[in-house]
Amino acid sequence: MNKNWTPSSWRNKKALHMPGYIDEEHLENTLKEISKFPPLVFAGEARLLKEKLGEVANGNAFLLQGGDCAESFADFHPDNIRDSFKVILQMAVVLTFGASCPVVKVGRIAGQFAKPRSSATEIINNVELESYKGDIINGIDFDEKNRNPDPERLIKAYNQSASTLNLLRAFSQGGFANLNKIHQWNLNFVKDENANKFREISNRIDECLSFMEACGINGKSVRQLNETDFFTSHEALLLQYEEALTRVDSTTGKWYDVSAHMLWVGDRTRQLDGAHIEFLKGIENPIGIKVGPTTKTDELLKIIDVLNSTNESGKITLICRMGHEKVSINLPSIINKVHKEGKNVVWTCDPMHGNTV
Repeated sequence: MNKNWTPSSWRNKKALHMPGYIDEEHLENTLKEISKFPPLVFAGEARLLKEKLGEVANGNAFLLQGGDCAESFADFHPDNIRDSFKVILQMAVVLTFGASCPVVKVGRIAGQFAKPRSSATEIINNVELESYKGDIINGIDFDEKNRNPDPERLIKAYNQSASTLNLLRAFSQGGFANLNKIHQWNLNFVKDENANKFREISNRIDECLSFMEACGINGKSVRQLNETDFFTSHEALLLQYEEALTRVDSTTGKWYDVSAHMLWVGDRTRQLDGAHIEFLKGIENPIGIKVGPTTKTDELLKIIDVLNSTNESGKITLICRMGHEKVSINLPSIINKVHKEGKNVVWTCDPMHGNTV
C-alpha cells in the first residue's frame, strides 16, 4: 500500500467532469454524514471478485457483465432489479453449459448514477444551465432548481444502492437463483421467442439436471445449484462520493472503496496525471479501464502499471469500446502490446455501450 496515498489525495490533481456545487458547506456536511454510513459492500467480497477475475484473466473462467448506461431514481423498483438479475442468470446458465467453465456475474447496478458529459452546460432557448450529469448530481428536467447540483442527491443514491444490494443478496442467496428455476425461466423465454437453438440447449441442460438429481446431487446438497455469487460495479466518476465510502479493511489494513465491488475509470477521465487515476491507484478493489478509439497504447500501459504495480491477476479489466468501424484496426495492436509486456488483464467488450442486441 502506498503510504503517501489517502482517499483525499485526488484533490491535489486535476479532476475532469466533476460538478461544481454552489453550497460547498452543504456538500462537505453531506459527505461527512455519508462517511459514517455502513459499507455498501465488504472488502472480502471485493477480494473474492478479484480472485474470480484472476481465473478469467488466466483463461479458466468467463466474465458476464450487464446493466444500465445510468441508473435513475425514477426507475427504482424491485421488479426492475429482479428482471436485471434474472436475465443475467439466464445468460450465465447457457454460457456455463456451452463453454464448460465458470461464469463470473457482475452487474452495473446499485451505484451507476453519475455520467460524464461532453459539455458542462446546455443551452435551450437561449437559457444556459448545467448539463444533466446523472441523478446523484442533478435532475434531468431543464430548470435551474433541477440542474443545480444538489448534495442531498448523494444521500438518496446511497439509500437506493443499499436497498438494491439488499435485494440482490436476497435473490442470489435465498433460493431465487436455484438452477432448476433458472432453467424454467429459460424455457419460458424459449416459448415466447420460439428459438429452436435455445430449446435444444435447454433440453440438454434439463437432461444433465435430471441425471444429477438421480445421483443425489441437488440444491439441498450442493450450494452452487441453489445460490450464486453476484457482484456490482460502476464508474468512479463522482470522487467526493467515492472518497466518503473508502475505508480501511480491518483484516488487511488496506483501503477499499465500499461503494461497489469493482470500480471503473472512463475514457474521458483516465488521464495518467489526473484525479481519477490518483484515487483508483490507492484502493484494493478490482479496477476497470475503458479502452476507446483514442486510446494510446503506451499511455495505457503506464496506467496499468500505476493501478497494478505488482501485476496482480484479476486486478485490471480492460473494457473495450471502439465501434465496429475501428475495432478491427485498433484493438489487435493494443492486445498484442499489452500481452507482449506480460500484463495480467481481463479483456471484455463494453457490456453497456456496445449498441448490440
